[in-house]
Amino acid sequence: MSVIAAAGSVPAVAAKAATQTIPIAFFVAEDPVKLGLVASLARPGGNATGLNFFPSEVNAKRLGLLRELVPAAVRVAGLMNPGNMTNTSSTLAELEPAAHALGLQVQFFNASTSREIDAAFAATMLGRPDALFVAPDGFFTGRRVQLAALAARHALPATDSVRDFVEVGGLTSYGANLANAYRQIGLYAGGILKGAKPGDFPVTQSTKFELVINAQISRMLGLTVPDKLLAAADEVIE
Repeated sequence: MSVIAAAGSVPAVAAKAATQTIPIAFFVAEDPVKLGLVASLARPGGNATGLNFFPSEVNAKRLGLLRELVPAAVRVAGLMNPGNMTNTSSTLAELEPAAHALGLQVQFFNASTSREIDAAFAATMLGRPDALFVAPDGFFTGRRVQLAALAARHALPATDSVRDFVEVGGLTSYGANLANAYRQIGLYAGGILKGAKPGDFPVTQSTKFELVINAQISRMLGLTVPDKLLAAADEVIE
């Protein structure tokens, strides 16, 4: 094996634990130094390098964008994956003060399996929230069809961190451009295959974020997308 491409903190950490010699090109949402993947961002050292973005840093903005789309919202349900403790902790730390500043009440629910997602929605709807905030998590990205379908069934405006959610029927997303991230992993892997050492490449921090809105879903929910958001959106799906 010449190089391991690892998209996500779980596979990246697993790869790092499995080998100290095979080069690793990663894409992670958490701090790669804290994850033990590199010695530092500028000088990774070792056998790993790649790209990272901090979704918790944009969670407050995503919550604010959701509030602009649903101005009457007061109660927001937050869906978290307890199996991803690092990401969950940072999301909680970011969301709670952001919600307070926006005058929102956030109640958190946990799910780490498909059945638990169904159970979380059932519990969530007992309190009839005004909107849903899906925490950034690879598991939820994989279950985006289920999440979008449940949100539609309950007429619940929902926001995710990835555009994939909006493409399958979610209301909106705001987060890192994943296509750009995967492209960067490919560039790192290509450089390594040409003979470069992974430790010589500094870790890149993602600076490209995108706002995607599903206009059809907004109309189904009886929401009017503000002109300011339409102008700011990277894509509006009709």
